[in-house]
Amino acid sequence: MADDRRLKVLSAIVTDYVRTREPVGSKALTERYHLGVSPATIRNDMASLEDEGYILQPHTSAGRVPTEKGYRLFVDQVARVKPLSPPERAAIAALLTGGVDLEEVVARTVRALAQLTGQLAVVEYPSLRLTTLQHLELVALAPGRVLLVIITDTGRVEQRTVTLPPAHEEHTDLPRSQPVPPAVLERVRARLNSALVGRRAAEVAPVLASLARQVSAEERLLLTAVTDELVSALRPDAEERLAVAGTANLARAVPDFSSLGPLLDAVEEQVVLLRLFTESSLRREQGGMRVSIGSENDDDALAEASVVTAGYGPTQGDAIAHLGVIGPTRMDYPATMAAVRAVAHYLSRFLSPPREERSEQDQEGW
Repeated sequence: MADDRRLKVLSAIVTDYVRTREPVGSKALTERYHLGVSPATIRNDMASLEDEGYILQPHTSAGRVPTEKGYRLFVDQVARVKPLSPPERAAIAALLTGGVDLEEVVARTVRALAQLTGQLAVVEYPSLRLTTLQHLELVALAPGRVLLVIITDTGRVEQRTVTLPPAHEEHTDLPRSQPVPPAVLERVRARLNSALVGRRAAEVAPVLASLARQVSAEERLLLTAVTDELVSALRPDAEERLAVAGTANLARAVPDFSSLGPLLDAVEEQVVLLRLFTESSLRREQGGMRVSIGSENDDDALAEASVVTAGYGPTQGDAIAHLGVIGPTRMDYPATMAAVRAVAHYLSRFLSPPREERSEQDQEGW
């Protein structure tokens, strides 16, 4: 539909319905919006929009409400990501400034996003397999056990407990019943960091295989056990982590859902959310964001919901994780999209090297 006037009428209907949750009539449009045409013309435009499936009349003699198709047209052709107001910028700064590590920053971010949008907010931690290794640490625990600490360039810290297999005298003198000797631990740690720092997950396995052929028998038992755990942590299907906040916001939107149970179950299980982020990385839309509405989510649990997602990462155009919000299709799309974009920019700047200056585009993102 290319009629500018009807697009304005649709925009007014969406805006009014989002604000009031009441069907919108032609009289309300005439009184509240300066559309520059007569009530009769507005009624004709509403009839055309209804015939084309963009709005519907839920009850006889009632006003109209947007359909999923109407929301889609609104987002694609009418909605514009509005700049954040000074109070909104101040709110983000107050909520997010001061985070010292990735765990704290993600926790603050997901809470801020839920407060800014009034929706359920989800933030994905940077995937280990998409980040670069910055440091590996080995700490002796009980006999036969070592703590592997993986630190990435994004600040993510992952800890894995490594259990050494029983030692065989013909292969090693490393005692299985005692803690790993500090000298062995230090040599293996130094070799791992020298070989792997600055590499991504896909490069790790072949480098470790080559390294195993270069070490002494005493080191090989430890290196092999650490290798198995490290490769497992970096495998493509390794478990990803999500932070969720604002579940109570969904409860306030109960009238917009015929049943909230399936959606809450999907949020708790997180599998559906991870799938959404995967789809988001494959199908970016305006401004690096993706807006999926109702049945576009391709999951029954989200059939009455809208999802706004964006990627973030240390370099522009290189998303290593995602964040987003989930709410009813009766959503303030321009404001929600603005908040999602601004918070994604913040996280990207947190992950960026300190020497990088904020670009003009980053400034606009705020």
